[in-house]
Amino acid sequence: RAGDVIPEVVSVVKERRPANAAEFVMPTNCPVCNSHIERLADEAVARCSGGLFCGAQRKQALIHFAHRRAMDIEGLGEKIVDQLVDHNLVRTPADLYRLGFTAIANLERMGDKSADNLIQAINQSRNTTLARFIFALGIRHVGETTAKDLANALMDASLEDLLTVKDVGPVVADSITSFMEEAHNREVIEQLLASGMQLSVEEKVISAAVAGKTFVLTGTFPTLSRDAAKDLLEKAGAKVAGSVSKKTDYVVAGVDAGSKLTKAEELGVPVIDEAAMLELLA
Repeated sequence: RAGDVIPEVVSVVKERRPANAAEFVMPTNCPVCNSHIERLADEAVARCSGGLFCGAQRKQALIHFAHRRAMDIEGLGEKIVDQLVDHNLVRTPADLYRLGFTAIANLERMGDKSADNLIQAINQSRNTTLARFIFALGIRHVGETTAKDLANALMDASLEDLLTVKDVGPVVADSITSFMEEAHNREVIEQLLASGMQLSVEEKVISAAVAGKTFVLTGTFPTLSRDAAKDLLEKAGAKVAGSVSKKTDYVVAGVDAGSKLTKAEELGVPVIDEAAMLELLA
């Protein structure tokens, strides 16, 4: 993006460098949490590998962990996370499961009822699927779909094992192994599991009509949210993609369908509505 949002660096003007300037040395460990720093050969960015532990990443890691598509902790939003971190009540996701009623009730704009609801939501999140748990960890390159494919293999998988999993290539496999090799991350995961997590593997109910097919969802549906429709299709063995291509089997269009519907019509991809999708799943 050189010359766009940042200036383009074209050369070094050595004659303007101060004589006492010290040579820059890229650190090998994060200056905040001391976790290993990784930098891929084809990337300019150096990244801390201590995602679950690093203080500099703490708030966003907690917000992602609580997201409705991850651990689904209702009521644990940005403002509450800010207070929990700023008051040193929570450092890692595992600390959420050690929070007491009084600590939460004393937060700004949190009364007894709200505190009780949040504790209940945190406790309910202990019962979840392994796929959601993996997604909640915030491993780079591991989205919802990949998390589901990894649900049976992550903790003890070697790099070679990971490469055999669908949708996992060398970049994703390297990211996972780097994350799991970091002692801080493993420690937090062990604490989470010790907090009473009950992780299940979601069983698919394969539908011959949709298994192996690729669907794209667009617009607003009459009875289902897009997330709910996606879950139904994936449980039946279908793949839900984010964009339309010649490989798309169906586009499910609702109200206010946008450019995806236009693209489907241009490519001759079958377009169905929510009712037709539910018939395929029946």
